[in-house]
Amino acid sequence: MVEEVIITLIDQEPPTRVNVTTDNRITITVDGQQVQAKPGAMALEAAMEAGIYVPYLCYHTGMKPFAACRMCVVQEEVEVEVERDGQKVKEKQLRPPTASCTLPVRPGLVIRTATDSLRQLQRGILEMLISEHPHGCLTCHRIELCGPEDICLRHVSVNDRCVICPKNERCELKDTVRFFGMELESPLSYKTRALPVEEADPFYDRDYNLCIVCGRCVRVCEEVRGDSAITFIERAGQSLVGTSRGTSLLESGCEFCGACLDVCPVGALVERENKWDKAVRVERTVCPHCPVGCQLNLEVNKREKVIRAIPEINAPANRGQACFKGKFGLEYVNHEDRLRHPLIRRNGQLEAATWDEALSLIAETLPRYKGSAFAAIASARSTNETAYLLQKFARTVMDSNSVDVESNIIPAASRALAEPLGYAASTNPIWDLEGAKCILAVDTNTTEEHNVVGVPIKRATKKGARLIVIDAREVELTRYAHLWLRPRPGATLTLLGGILRCILEQGLADQAFLQEQCDGLEGLRASLEPFTLQHVAQVTGVPEQQLLQAAGVYATSGASAILYALDNVPAEAQAAQVHALANLALVTGNVGKPSTGLYALPRGANGRGAMDVGCVPDMLPGYQRLDHEPVRQRFAQSWGSQLSEQPGLGIAAALHAASEGSVNAMLLLGDSVSTTLGDLDQGYEALERLEFLVVQDTFLGPAAQRAHVVLPATTFAEEDGTYTNLERRVQLLKKATSPKNTEAESGWQFLCRLARRMGAQGFGFQSTAEVFDEIASLAPIYGGISHRRLLKEATITLRPDPVNPQPTQLLHSDRVSRGIQWPCPDASAPGTPVLYSDGFPMGRARLMPLSAPPAASRPTTEFPLLFVPGRVLLQGERDSGVARVGGVNLVARQELVEIHPLDMAEAGIQDGDVVDVVLPTGQRISGMASLSQRAHRGVVSMTTLFGELATRLQASEAPDPMARVPGLTISAARLEKVAR
Repeated sequence: MVEEVIITLIDQEPPTRVNVTTDNRITITVDGQQVQAKPGAMALEAAMEAGIYVPYLCYHTGMKPFAACRMCVVQEEVEVEVERDGQKVKEKQLRPPTASCTLPVRPGLVIRTATDSLRQLQRGILEMLISEHPHGCLTCHRIELCGPEDICLRHVSVNDRCVICPKNERCELKDTVRFFGMELESPLSYKTRALPVEEADPFYDRDYNLCIVCGRCVRVCEEVRGDSAITFIERAGQSLVGTSRGTSLLESGCEFCGACLDVCPVGALVERENKWDKAVRVERTVCPHCPVGCQLNLEVNKREKVIRAIPEINAPANRGQACFKGKFGLEYVNHEDRLRHPLIRRNGQLEAATWDEALSLIAETLPRYKGSAFAAIASARSTNETAYLLQKFARTVMDSNSVDVESNIIPAASRALAEPLGYAASTNPIWDLEGAKCILAVDTNTTEEHNVVGVPIKRATKKGARLIVIDAREVELTRYAHLWLRPRPGATLTLLGGILRCILEQGLADQAFLQEQCDGLEGLRASLEPFTLQHVAQVTGVPEQQLLQAAGVYATSGASAILYALDNVPAEAQAAQVHALANLALVTGNVGKPSTGLYALPRGANGRGAMDVGCVPDMLPGYQRLDHEPVRQRFAQSWGSQLSEQPGLGIAAALHAASEGSVNAMLLLGDSVSTTLGDLDQGYEALERLEFLVVQDTFLGPAAQRAHVVLPATTFAEEDGTYTNLERRVQLLKKATSPKNTEAESGWQFLCRLARRMGAQGFGFQSTAEVFDEIASLAPIYGGISHRRLLKEATITLRPDPVNPQPTQLLHSDRVSRGIQWPCPDASAPGTPVLYSDGFPMGRARLMPLSAPPAASRPTTEFPLLFVPGRVLLQGERDSGVARVGGVNLVARQELVEIHPLDMAEAGIQDGDVVDVVLPTGQRISGMASLSQRAHRGVVSMTTLFGELATRLQASEAPDPMARVPGLTISAARLEKVAR
């Protein structure tokens, strides 16, 4: 009998459909109960999956067994032959206690988990832990009445107690002591460590007086995250936890992902913000900071304030992981500077107004600008439902197709995949990368901008996968790379052409796949004629041997994947570079299979979803062509309004048109991060030229300060709806809190109210679920998805009774939404994790001829060089130079400016001179000149530490600093020697 079930695997593999049979499950007995265990599982894991509680403190789901605490001891029951009264008889005996986290299951295994001897041993272990752990309130009935500043009313002499521990009522050790019904007194002598609390590093505090040395933090850093920022150290003959280098996290290469906090069972590692607050409830939603789509459990206190974010351990996109943005960058939800009410500009000043006044003014004014004079820009944090209604409003109410999402400053990143492959989207799930044998990372700062995507990459390299990085900058992934190709800035396309030609010339292509699945091979071959090894090496500065090596590794490793972000790629070369990457995947047969494919890494949490639902100037929802008459008529019939067939303007073109006066009115949902970071040259000057600007935002940012009407917006934590992540997974956001002391509304509600105020039909929605149903009815790729289905198909995670002591991540995990990856044409379709596994939508894939790369921009007399910034967690060959200033640790070292010897001679600079790198913006970056033979002529490079960025973010007074983390942008520059 074969039964299909859905399970959540204990080793953090995603819930998956498996055929459970007596052949692939092992039957063991735990406390008299028969348990079906997975082959290779440990006894503790099998018991947990069956809902049987075994006490533990060092084990954690997703990490290797460690057996440090010895709390999870069990006794194996065996049948032995003994001699009694001269006769040999068989009887059952219990073996000595053994750690169940290291006891592999085997057929017929029988274990006992709660014998008297086990309980005595476990109590003895707890007595040892209590003897060197600050305590005092583990069993006090008054703890709920106490605060950290209170004097203990039961025991006046007590001053070390759990109410002064930030993990009070969230502590696994405390819960475990309660589980055993133990008293606080220990027969052992109390021992204090008297260690200072480490509070000088960014974001979180470390109090090793509370540490029980379980090793979870060390192991999650190394095993799961692929880092080694923290480790075991020895102090006065005692094992403790500390930094792997120096005494500061800035020195040891911490990426401040917060994984160590999430697994810590006590109060040794805790977030600094809202450190003492307790949660009264937990709500699950999706992170608003990047397109990975990490599910987060938001802890909310009794004042309806979001106090903490715990990554969902069973979520398919992040598997219990987060990054510095998602873990420590959500305080903006509670910020006191949030907009409280609408504002209207009167006599040049923004003044308080009512919603009714604001809506009336907008409804009266916007009709003057119907057609090409109007443009609308969605925020990358807008839900799918809000983005859909914005484009519907622009097209039906304002008769304009000029609608875009603010993160879409590199449209070719995914759009250019449609022509060769069929869909304008990434092909595979994020965690497929862990199974890849070769990974090619091209012009992407993944570990900062799409952090969790870097986790399976680093894990793959530890398993032996080959990582090839193509980037002019030194980014974190170069530290893990088997091969780092460092071309001159702007020469990546030429480099890819050379690799393609090597693969074809050396017979490394998958000829069977090309013959069965692809067209255009001869055209591609002909276009590669100019890309000889010698020419490519000369143009890119990459040695011929490295080109040959990269081609061989990618083509012959097996399952190979490509990820790219098009960072610093000239606009005129972006589509061609995507085509070149698609060609690489196709000629090697690395499409349509697990752990292969292409990953386009866009910006913005929901930039992917906004484009899916029509926030693009030339496509209707579902990437249906605006210029296709039957498509346009179907939408017109559904919406009750004729649509213009004239493509509109994207965000960059709309801002340019505003500066020239052809776009006179704009509606912005949120402030454009791309404008703030300088990716769009027009910046805010274009907005100042508008005759009418409406901005809905959470804060009075630069765009809102220039607006004629400003409306307060809710945050992601105050909205229901959906996001679609970079792997095409549609996921639910759940409202965690209600807006406090503000009249903020969600974008979809505002748009419906405005459209109705302007007399439009089709905006009478009462919920985001209704809006999504309309999206699904019009966009075939979303056809089988609905809020109801996403809720219905949520996976019930398997874990012991939640009344037993649990890690926070397991306690918060109950029913986890798996999301659905489009295309999903109807309700019976399961979604599509891997695109093209059943072929290509147009029948066969198209190999795209490679066009000649655009000429490199010429340097100017004033700025004759190119400045290439880099950023890594750690430079093992250099001292980090950490200094404490005002109680805060800072990176305080002289950075090195790598300069080619000829450039150094031309500038009259010597090795070791202090120089300023001067940028066209006027910014000056100081460093020490370092003669470098690996530097390209005309290029100067500087690699800084991520810790320096972390300290800046921690010190920032901006309400939402994580939304504007500076990237690594290559710029024109000049060098100036600094007089000593």
